[in-house]
Amino acid sequence: MTSFAELDQERNGDYLNLLTAVSKLSGLFSESVVPFINYRVIENIFCKSFQAENLSRSDTAFDAKLDSLGVGIKTFVSNSNNSTEKIAEFNSLSRDLSKFSGKELALKLGEFRNERINLAKRVYNIESSLYHIIVRKAKELLLFETDYNIIDITNINSIKDSKASLQFSDGKNFYTYNYSKSTLFRNFQIPPTAFSLHVDIIQDPYSLLLQILNEFKGIHVSNNRLVKGENFIVLPLYGIKNNEKFIFQHSGLNQWNANGRKRNIGEVYIPIPISIHKNYPNFFPSRDFPFDLQIPTGEVFSAKVCQANSKALMTNPNKALSDWLLRKILQLKEGELATMEKLDALGFDSVLIHKINDGKYTIDIMKTNSYSDFDSENY
Repeated sequence: MTSFAELDQERNGDYLNLLTAVSKLSGLFSESVVPFINYRVIENIFCKSFQAENLSRSDTAFDAKLDSLGVGIKTFVSNSNNSTEKIAEFNSLSRDLSKFSGKELALKLGEFRNERINLAKRVYNIESSLYHIIVRKAKELLLFETDYNIIDITNINSIKDSKASLQFSDGKNFYTYNYSKSTLFRNFQIPPTAFSLHVDIIQDPYSLLLQILNEFKGIHVSNNRLVKGENFIVLPLYGIKNNEKFIFQHSGLNQWNANGRKRNIGEVYIPIPISIHKNYPNFFPSRDFPFDLQIPTGEVFSAKVCQANSKALMTNPNKALSDWLLRKILQLKEGELATMEKLDALGFDSVLIHKINDGKYTIDIMKTNSYSDFDSENY
């Protein structure tokens, strides 16, 4: 495959120019000769330059999607030909992982890591994947692509266990699991053929900013930012019982299992906490008023807010929501209960609802604790 740097040159594109421009402003943040670029900025530049779908908001395994290609974007500083970088956090699973050691722990880490990669592939219809790497060195950026493979759990070897970490290989890549941070790292080799981009950092970036400000006075700049409660909210896929997260056996994702009348196996809803309606009363249409709800693959469902106190987000037919969320995403069999353990293993427990207008919304999965973070005043 042609590298993204080469592809940008062939197209006379903006990617390399934007990376250079932002790198030149590193003096705003550091006196180092090593360029500084925030990783979110790089993700946004990449998606803008290659017209890729930005997946970073949901904090899934991939940062961008280009057609059916999933792209993990990483940037780091390195003074050698390799670097060990974070690829996954397992905070919600740390208690379960603490029960294992040695090869058993390596196998469990591989299982959880692979589940999260495969989850992202299911959610966004991704068929292949790779890492796009930006290495920051003195006055230089090195760009290259490398594999984004699942961990080959059939070939776990070279296991080294210590008080601080577990190290292992799968024959293709070398991994390190940090016990205290519940974080999995991978070693990335920097190839000698990596694309080199020279960067001269501007000595006085403040004067440049003032110049730009004066030139753009009076020019209106559109703002497409997400504003909490105005054009987005986060909903939990769980309820609270005894101050703990809990997926109830007879409601929410398990509404099909409710007592009383005979239920359809696809009957589910996403809970809408009463605080959402109280704090953001104009976000959703009125109860039972239909609107479009688009899932990450582009398919559009007919949805509405239902039930007493408008506590439920449902689709019509309701089976559309269960086929997507229970069958495709969670991969639950018919009659199998959704559980917090299942959500924790996959690393998400919330969904983001983005309001395009009063009749059109989108939905995406969000990492564990996203709703509790949203519900806090500091979100």
